[in-house]
Amino acid sequence: MKTICFSISLPILATVLAFSPISAQEQPNIVFIFADDMGYGDVSGLNPLARTQTPNIDNLMGKGITFSEAHASASVCTPSRYGLLTGRYAFRTEDAARGIWGFAKPVIEPERETLATLLKKAGYTTACIGKWHLGVDWQTKDGDEPRFNAVTGYSNVDFSKKITGGPNDYGFDYSFIHPASLDIPPYLFLRNHEAVDADMILTTDHYPARLENTEYAWDKKHSNDEAVYWEKGVWWRQGEMSRSFRVEDCHSEIVNEGVAFIEKQAGENPEKPFFLYLPLTGPHTPWLPTDPFKGKSSAGVYGDFIFDIDDAVKQIKDALVRNGIVENTMLIFSSDNGGYWPQEEIELFAHDSNQGRKGQKGDVWDGGHRIPLIISWPEKIKEAATCNQLVSLTDFYATFCDLTGQHPSVGQAEDSFSFWHVLNGETEKTVRESMIHHSSGGYFGIRLGDWKFIDGLGSGGFSHPSKLTPEKNGPAGQLYNLKEDALESTNLFFQHPEKVAELKTLMEEVIEKGHHQFKE
Repeated sequence: MKTICFSISLPILATVLAFSPISAQEQPNIVFIFADDMGYGDVSGLNPLARTQTPNIDNLMGKGITFSEAHASASVCTPSRYGLLTGRYAFRTEDAARGIWGFAKPVIEPERETLATLLKKAGYTTACIGKWHLGVDWQTKDGDEPRFNAVTGYSNVDFSKKITGGPNDYGFDYSFIHPASLDIPPYLFLRNHEAVDADMILTTDHYPARLENTEYAWDKKHSNDEAVYWEKGVWWRQGEMSRSFRVEDCHSEIVNEGVAFIEKQAGENPEKPFFLYLPLTGPHTPWLPTDPFKGKSSAGVYGDFIFDIDDAVKQIKDALVRNGIVENTMLIFSSDNGGYWPQEEIELFAHDSNQGRKGQKGDVWDGGHRIPLIISWPEKIKEAATCNQLVSLTDFYATFCDLTGQHPSVGQAEDSFSFWHVLNGETEKTVRESMIHHSSGGYFGIRLGDWKFIDGLGSGGFSHPSKLTPEKNGPAGQLYNLKEDALESTNLFFQHPEKVAELKTLMEEVIEKGHHQFKE
């Protein structure tokens, strides 16, 4: 295999396929269940020390391919989702490079192709149901740009008017979304770009801001005094909310919509494949487990909520089985970044959401972006397997190209590398040689083989210390050999200056120019 790098200004050369695409008549349905802030160590089948239980996700592992080195292209929500849908690093688009609020404009460029547009060209019916968090264009009451007052909770948005720049403009035939995270206003569902309920109230018109027994924890720093804050993990910022919207029911409504979409497609057009992108709102805050799972976990309210995420997998798979389509459905489970689980939570519950790696959501350390990734496809994947190759969420674009016999258009998906051969049984064959990491605080890192270089000191994200100023004659960055030091504990910056120079040069070239590889 020879790896060749090109500037993104050059045409993208297609992968010479070792395995044929699936014929149009045999193309699988694709269901992508995308958890929000769920760490690799939250899956009990991936973490023998887990205090969370995920029997249904574990069941997928028993009959599918588990990726042990899958990473998000960034360590927070918006850039990770951008990378998944477009096949390119979010830092290439300034607006997509960081987390955004619920009133932000679309971060996906109008001309950008997505997984949905790609699969739609292959004859798929496409749907986005769940958390969007990639911005939309709201119409306002005064004709100005959207404004939100965090103290009063009000905006100038006219929720009775249809939005643009949402999923339906990026290849999705059907959409049912919450605009952003479930702790960020506005709180409403948009069905095909229209509010399900445009009668808006404030969250505090329905929910008390505090309970009698409320005690503040480390996460109170993320909200102001006007926010609803009941206990650690159970909080959401004040803002406008549909009168009929209930925060505690949001997750269940998304899953129910997903099930209904599967039922509809299987019943009305069983011969046509579908793509269901199902980004959940949990286990991101607020942690709101449903009644059957309250108190069931040994990892507190968060652990209870993990049961709900696992149950979503069960409900979706049950719908596939019930409609006789599970065999030829590619069922994918993953997460947008590492878990938000600081050291004090690890100590409190003896549970590490990002087990085996350093850091958490937001960080450039591996705990920030290493994610669970499990793919089940009974008709194609006949027995359980593990892939230890480096894989990014951006790689689904190239993989789906190979699946459907398409090639990326020029200027599209330049950071996507196909793992189609992995799904065909070649789990030991390299997918990509290198990968860029990007933290919430703007730190960059690069992985090349066993080596990882970080251009800065600290986590670059949520873990303390986030950023450190180099000392005189001290290291300016971090270098780790992950094969020997998976926890990134021994900085080899001075021991291997040639490796530092090599990786920093390669990282800067990729960031500035982009890259794409093909095999021959």
